[in-house]
Amino acid sequence: MPPAKPGSLRRRNRAGAWRFRADAQRGRSSMRGVPRLQTLARIGFGARGMMYVLVGGLALSAGRTADGSDVLERLNGGAGRLLLAAMSLGFLGYAVWRLSEAIVDADGNGRALSGLAVRCGGAISAIVHFGLFVTAASLLLGGHGGSGSGETAREGAATALHLPAGGLLLGLASAGLLLTAALQFRKAAKADFLGDLHSDAARRRWVEVLGRAGYAARGIVFLAVGWFLLRAAAEHDAGQAAGMADVLASFSPGLRAGVAAGLLLFGLFSLVEARFRRIADPQVLQRLRAQGARLGA
Repeated sequence: MPPAKPGSLRRRNRAGAWRFRADAQRGRSSMRGVPRLQTLARIGFGARGMMYVLVGGLALSAGRTADGSDVLERLNGGAGRLLLAAMSLGFLGYAVWRLSEAIVDADGNGRALSGLAVRCGGAISAIVHFGLFVTAASLLLGGHGGSGSGETAREGAATALHLPAGGLLLGLASAGLLLTAALQFRKAAKADFLGDLHSDAARRRWVEVLGRAGYAARGIVFLAVGWFLLRAAAEHDAGQAAGMADVLASFSPGLRAGVAAGLLLFGLFSLVEARFRRIADPQVLQRLRAQGARLGA
């Protein structure tokens, strides 16, 4: 084969350099998108896991019932502030991820009634975790963490009851909580959450045990919170509404210990999710932009 001419070699080198730059640019573009979103989601699962571990651990070890806001206030001091800062970032990341799931349907839940219910649940979860981010950030900046979930529930119920058809609104909210409880029990019974994990974790029996126990405990908590809110709607009495700490305190000692242990196990399961959860849809940000463009058209 005759040797290549110097001019042709230079052209080939320039073409190869352009291809390399284009590939590098595409890699940087993808790194600006999903990997950062995945990282936020994984930090979020870690923050959620730590919160549930602390809520369950406090109820088991010290007999103190607490919710997310109470736990964050307990961390606001000394070395605990480092964990508080990490959890605040995690709550924000989890909220962003759940909201993106609800908007672009990253998990493919569809537009059927059941799929829309799951997506609405994701949006509500985003709001709840954004509230936890605000609480944590406020504590870090020297402010007050706000009311616990019980006071927040009663204040929200009182506000709703002053609105036209406020009792109906509370009834609908309680129905949503009861439906959420049913979904938690379904997950505990069918263990379909294993499909959201990478196979090397989903095959482990202890991971299934953590998830089943954790979702069952969450189902009991949502069932109780929904029941108290239903009573508030039926009796037109905001004082009947309750948060997580309130419902744990209302349980018998045996039930409280069992549910607290389940919440702790759910926290451990969330930490497993932080490492092994499948973060769906590598084109989330692009789909968000596309939907925004369609709405603006």
